[in-house]
Amino acid sequence: MEATDLDLARALLIANKDATLVAVRGDEIYTCTDRGVRPLLRMIREGRSLRGFSVADKVVGKAPALLYAVLGPEAVFSPVMSWTGRAVLLCSGIATSYDTLVRHIQNRAKTGQCPMDSSVSNVWEPYEAVGVLNDTAAQMGLSL
Repeated sequence: MEATDLDLARALLIANKDATLVAVRGDEIYTCTDRGVRPLLRMIREGRSLRGFSVADKVVGKAPALLYAVLGPEAVFSPVMSWTGRAVLLCSGIATSYDTLVRHIQNRAKTGQCPMDSSVSNVWEPYEAVGVLNDTAAQMGLSL
């Protein structure tokens, strides 16, 4: 059986311990080592698209799922995906796969919910989420 773009993205994510996101479309491979939603916000700001790509991302909660809804990949795999992240992806017509499905994504200190996911807890429109997440990133002092 021939490997798919998603199979390759998943394998590359697992093989490269520094990678946080791998996107594959045929011979095109994009690998990112930035953490969190920064690379997704940067892609949107630069007018890039993930149409036709299959993506493997270390962690997918609601915030990145809303950004993927804007970027438009065909499929997203994550070792850890939240229930709301999966729901957003499926409602956006993006195929999902994961190793573990969790109630919510924890912050890095594991003391509560991810601040990016928390900032969009009441947001369901992807383009609205872009603005909210850009504001949250700025408030947190994250450089995009």
